[in-house]
Amino acid sequence: MSTVADKLAKKSTRKTGGKQVRLRLVYVDFWSAVKLSFLGAVALAIVTMVSFFLVFMVLQATNVIAQAGEILDTLTDGSVDLESLLGLPQVMAFGAVVSILNLIVFTVLGAVVAGIYNLAVKVTGGLLVGFMSN
Repeated sequence: MSTVADKLAKKSTRKTGGKQVRLRLVYVDFWSAVKLSFLGAVALAIVTMVSFFLVFMVLQATNVIAQAGEILDTLTDGSVDLESLLGLPQVMAFGAVVSILNLIVFTVLGAVVAGIYNLAVKVTGGLLVGFMSN
């Protein structure tokens, strides 16, 4: 005998599928892309500065710079002092220049990619993205 409680229990044991939604990405806001690429470039600049510092410290602790300086002294008869050229201030200044150039390039690249995507959407119709709720 089937009661209402048995029918409800049978219904509750079935898995209910999540609702699926398919959307098209047809526009990327230019300023949002610039801001997001700028923030990514700032994070990359911080990573670059920290990595320059850590690599310099490892090279200094293992005396690689001093040994390379000795080799360079024998090749150039002591006219070039590598340890004065590769000091911490010089290395960090070079890292800052590299970080600033990366910051500019990645920010501009983010803007260019957003513009290219917005132009390509007119031809391709956009990117189809699917979402599902559980």
